[in-house]
Amino acid sequence: MNERTAILSRLFVILGLILLLPTAIIVQIIRINVIEGDNLRELWNNQTIHYINIPAQRGAIYDSNGSQLASNSVDYRIAVDPKAPGATYDDFSRLSIILSKHTGNSASSYMQRIRNAAPNSRYIVLERNIDVSAQEEVLALNARGVILEEQFRRNYSFGSLASHALGFVNHELNGMTGLESSYNNILKGEDGLQQVRRDRSNRIFAYVGAPRKTPVQGYSLHTTLDAYIQAIVEEELQKGVEVTRSNYGTAIVMDPRTGAVKAIANFPDYDPNSPANRQNENRRNYAVSDMVEPGSTFKLVTAMAAVEQGVVELDEIFETPENGETIIHGQTMRDHDPLGDVSFVEAIAKSSNIAISEIAMRLSPQVFYQYARNLGFGTPTSIDLPNEEPGRLQRPYEWSRVTLPWMSIGYEVQATPIQMLQAYAAFANGGEMMRPYVVERITNEYGETVKLNRPSRVRQIAKKETIEKLIPVFQEVVSDSGTAGWAVVDGLSIAGKTGTAQKYIDGSYRNLYRASFTGFFPVENPKYAIIIMLDEPRTSFYGGFTAGSVFKETAKRIAGLDSDIRRAISPEQQPESVQQVYAPSLVGFEKDSASKLLTNLRISFNSHGTGNTVISQIPKQGELLDPGQRVSLEIGSLHDETISGDYRRIPDLTGLNMRQATSILKNLGLDIQMTGSGTVYTQFPQAGELMRKGRTVTVRGKINSFNRSTPITSISH
Repeated sequence: MNERTAILSRLFVILGLILLLPTAIIVQIIRINVIEGDNLRELWNNQTIHYINIPAQRGAIYDSNGSQLASNSVDYRIAVDPKAPGATYDDFSRLSIILSKHTGNSASSYMQRIRNAAPNSRYIVLERNIDVSAQEEVLALNARGVILEEQFRRNYSFGSLASHALGFVNHELNGMTGLESSYNNILKGEDGLQQVRRDRSNRIFAYVGAPRKTPVQGYSLHTTLDAYIQAIVEEELQKGVEVTRSNYGTAIVMDPRTGAVKAIANFPDYDPNSPANRQNENRRNYAVSDMVEPGSTFKLVTAMAAVEQGVVELDEIFETPENGETIIHGQTMRDHDPLGDVSFVEAIAKSSNIAISEIAMRLSPQVFYQYARNLGFGTPTSIDLPNEEPGRLQRPYEWSRVTLPWMSIGYEVQATPIQMLQAYAAFANGGEMMRPYVVERITNEYGETVKLNRPSRVRQIAKKETIEKLIPVFQEVVSDSGTAGWAVVDGLSIAGKTGTAQKYIDGSYRNLYRASFTGFFPVENPKYAIIIMLDEPRTSFYGGFTAGSVFKETAKRIAGLDSDIRRAISPEQQPESVQQVYAPSLVGFEKDSASKLLTNLRISFNSHGTGNTVISQIPKQGELLDPGQRVSLEIGSLHDETISGDYRRIPDLTGLNMRQATSILKNLGLDIQMTGSGTVYTQFPQAGELMRKGRTVTVRGKINSFNRSTPITSISH
C-alpha cells in the first residue's frame, strides 16, 4: 500500500468517527422522543410534580347556649432561606424588626441567628408561633427568602370544663377520646390537594393553572351540655371529693324527658389543651367506663318488680331481727342499723337490706332478671361517647342460691353511672326510658343543620300505675326520716335513692366503699336527674351523707338557674299598698357587711361588743320595725366550726334595688345573676343559707313594689 492510500484510509476512519457521533445523537434523540418518550415524560412528571395537602378546618363544638367549647386557632411559623434567589439581608433586617415588635425579642437576635447558621442552611426558623397581626405584616413585606407556614391547633375555650365529654386531639388533630373521638370523621372534614412543582434543589413552588381540590371543612357539633350547669357540677364535685377525701368522683346531669345530658364530670380532671400534663387515669371517663356494684340504688329494680307483680303491699310490715342481721342460705345479710319492724315504704326510705331481700325472694329469678333488663342493666345505653362499658348482669342459669337476695340490694351486678342514671331518669319520666345523648345537632361551615339527633325512646320500663305508686316511696328517702336527709333542699321536691357498696377486690369484699346518690327533681314535673358517685370517701362511707350532700348543693344551684323552679319555690306575690319594714336576719354576718346592708335598707342601728361577727340582734329577724326604730347589734365571735372562712351567709336581698343587691353581694365576695329589673322580690339561695365565696346568687326583680311570704317585705323610702 502506497503512502497516498494509507492517508486516505486514515481519513475515511476519522470521517466515519466524526459522522458516528451525530448519528448516535440523532438515534438517542429519536429514542428519547419517539420510542421511550411517553415513559420518560411520565417519569419526569412524577419527579417534578408534587401534591401538598390543604388542611380542612376541624369543626367547632358548642354547648346548648351557643358558647364555643372547642375551636381551632392558627399559629404561624417564620423561617428564612438565605440562599433563595433575590433574598437580601435588607429584607431579613426588616423582617427582624417586625418580629421584634410582636415578640419582644431584639431584632439583632434574629439577625445573629441568620448569620450564625451553617453555610448551607436553607431553612432557619426564627419564630414557631406568631399571631395573625404579625403574619399580615410579614406578608405585606413581600420579601424573597421568607418562609411563612400555617399550622392549626385545637383550643378548648374553658380549659378543663367538660374535658371528659369533649376529649382531646393528638398532634395530627385526630380525636383521641370523648366527642373528639366518637365524632372524629365528622369534625375533621376532608383535606384538599394542591399540585405544585419541585425544582432540582427539591424546593416546592406553586405555578399558575395548577390543579387544586378544595378542602371540605369539618362539621360542627352543637351539644346538649349546658356550660353553666357543667361548671356547677364540676365545682361541687371537686369540693365533695376534697372534703370527703375520696379517690375520685363522678357526676352526671340529664333531662329525663329527652335523655339530653346537661353535664358530665369526673374529678380529678385534666386540661385538654395540654392532656399530657396529667396522669392517664385522670383522662378516664368513669361516668361511662367504670363498671361498679351499685349497692342500694339498685333497689329500684326490686321495688318496681315487687309492686308491679303484686307480691308486696305498700303498708306491709316486715319484721327485721333486733341485731340487724339474718342468715340467708348460709350467708349473713345485715342492715346498716337495727331497724325493727318496718313497712315497705320505710324499708326503701331507711334502706333495709333484710326487708328488701325478703321481698325479692318472693319473685322468680326470671321475673327479677327481666325487670333488671327492662331498666337497662347488662346492656350499653348507646350514649354517643366512646369506651362505654355494658355492665354485667348474669342470666338466671348462672345464679347461685344467694344471687337473687344479694342482687336485690345491688351486689353480684355491675353497672356504669350512666346506666344507673338512665334507669332513674326513666322512673322519673313516667316509666318511659330515653336514650342518653350529648350531641343535639350537626351543622356545616355555613351553619346549616345536616343532622338532627332527636330524643330516642328505648322502652316502657313498667306500668304508669306502678311508677305513680313508687314515686312517693322514693320521695320518703329524701326526708328527715330517710337515708338521704342530707340531700333535702327546702322547697324543692326530690325523689331518689342512696347507695353504699363495699368494693370487691382480689376475690373478697374489703372495708372500702363507693357512696352514691341518684335522684331527680322537681317530682311534679322532673326536669333534672342527677347521679353523684364517690370512690372510697374517708369521712363517711354512707351515700346519703357524702354523695347526698354533693347532690344537695348541686341541685340547689341548678334550681337557681331555672326560672320555672325558682318560681315554684318562691311564687310571686301580689303588690300591697302599705309599705312596711321588717328586721333582716343579720346573725352570722361580718360587722361591715351588716352595717352596709342596714345602711342600704335605710335602717338606723347601733352596735356594741368586740369582734367581727354579729352574734345577736334586737329586734329579731322578721319583727316589724316602727318608723325610726333602731336595730341593736351585738358583735362578737361565732364559734361555729362548720362554717369555714371560705363561706358566706346569704343576706336577705328582698326589697332592695338591683344596684344595692349587687353592692352587698360583691362586698361578701359573691357574684350575682339578675333576672328582670327594679326591686328584688325573690332570690336563690334563700337568706341565711351558706355559700362559698365566688359562687353566684340569683335574684329576680320587678318594677313595682311587692311583698313576699318571708319576713322582709317592701322598703319605705
